[in-house]
Amino acid sequence: MAEHQLRPLDLDETGIACVGDLLRAVFPEALHFTNEVIRWQYLDNPEGRAVGFNAWAGDVLAGHYVTIPLRARVHGKEERGLLSLNTATHADHRGKGLFTRLAQATYDRAASEGYGFVVGVANANSTHGFTKKLGFQLVGPLRAMVGVGPIPFRGRREEPVFEPIRDPAWITWRLSHPVNRYAKARQGQGVLVLSERRMKGFRFLLYTTSEGLDGDGLPMTKAPVRKAWIGLGPGYGWRGSAYLNVPMKQRPSPLNLIFKDLTGAGRRLDPARTCFQAIDFDTL
Repeated sequence: MAEHQLRPLDLDETGIACVGDLLRAVFPEALHFTNEVIRWQYLDNPEGRAVGFNAWAGDVLAGHYVTIPLRARVHGKEERGLLSLNTATHADHRGKGLFTRLAQATYDRAASEGYGFVVGVANANSTHGFTKKLGFQLVGPLRAMVGVGPIPFRGRREEPVFEPIRDPAWITWRLSHPVNRYAKARQGQGVLVLSERRMKGFRFLLYTTSEGLDGDGLPMTKAPVRKAWIGLGPGYGWRGSAYLNVPMKQRPSPLNLIFKDLTGAGRRLDPARTCFQAIDFDTL
């Protein structure tokens, strides 16, 4: 079998189509891996083009790993970083360490281009590889809160150590997902962004805020009674509210938040002071 050659992403139409073919072959149940969605993720992001690598065995795309840019406030400073996104290995090329090689090549290139961190949400199968082989911190599992009535946001006592920056251009892009559809609703003086998707009758919330939100293209709807919220963040008064955290054994995956510092400073995140919501990763 031909030796695998690692190459930076090819983001022309042919390159997008090759990646789409691989992702659909590896994840046939994931209906959102259309070429249009990949183009939206990899090229349309106002924070920049995707950073990643492909592994080729001759003319066969054997492996793929990609991150997409985002900005965040990390320990009080605005910083360019990356969101770990898609990874896939062709069935005939597994067990050869391609994921680790592709990821490390991506992080080396990202660090050389001035990116300060990589953040991601890993499932039960991939968490070990990220933490044991690639040096990620396991920040912790995201909360999955389900309940009725208003989301109990009480306000923050101190600034987070990590929070993505969601400016109007980024929000407009994020809410223009080619497949998923969203609406917004008011909760007091705040705004809820709702996904069409539900979990056992609970409608997923993409984003909650006590402030205004740019999203003029979204239809306004009535806030649903039954809601599901995924994320981490100080300022939520879950204790004593009408919301419960879904037990791990009842979740399809733990949705572990992971973090890797690319600056060499060994920075880590305190989960109690980390803000991360469903809008910050592409699942709903």
